[in-house]
Amino acid sequence: MHRRRRTALLLTAAIVAAAPLLTACGSDAHPGAAAVVGGQRITVAQLETRVNEVRTAQRAAVSDDAQYKQAVAQTGSLTRDTLHGMVLDRVLHRAAQDASVTVSPKEIQQMRTGLEQQVGGSKALETAWLQQYGVAPQRLDDNLRLQLEAQKLAQSLGTDTSKPAFWNALSKASKELNVDLNPRYGTWDVQNSSRVDAKTPWVREVTATQQKA
Repeated sequence: MHRRRRTALLLTAAIVAAAPLLTACGSDAHPGAAAVVGGQRITVAQLETRVNEVRTAQRAAVSDDAQYKQAVAQTGSLTRDTLHGMVLDRVLHRAAQDASVTVSPKEIQQMRTGLEQQVGGSKALETAWLQQYGVAPQRLDDNLRLQLEAQKLAQSLGTDTSKPAFWNALSKASKELNVDLNPRYGTWDVQNSSRVDAKTPWVREVTATQQKA
């Protein structure tokens, strides 16, 4: 994945609107888990909850079914991108801890207040983050914390989030956490701290509508 693209995913959780679910026909080596990070599971249920939060917010933000369907059709990887963000969040947090970097609730609120002033209020900010980055309103503060951690980590390393030194710190954290994805969601590239699609012929994508059929 291009470094600029990975930075965008990190700083904006750039997932816009889609709702594919992944199903597998083979045996599952990760029963109930979408990923294991540092010995802690990210369950499939937790992942689906995050995806449903975005879908629900998007449904509420548009006036008719056609607009919603268009939004859903724009991206076919919301589930996988959401998992990528959930894993990367933990990797970044570990890298920040290793560098003694912390983010306080006051700093998050200050950042949010500044952004709200720029866009015209809390609701406008939530709408902008949902439409541009696929971040549900209830996850906005989490995303701002992610951005602040990334910025402060880069500063502590004397670099910025686009430079190798920053991504090397995330790679080190990925190794420490021994990130392990359920194969249906791909694999984790430790070197680049990024999810990679696995070429597994027994994995197929179906939409929620198809799955109900």
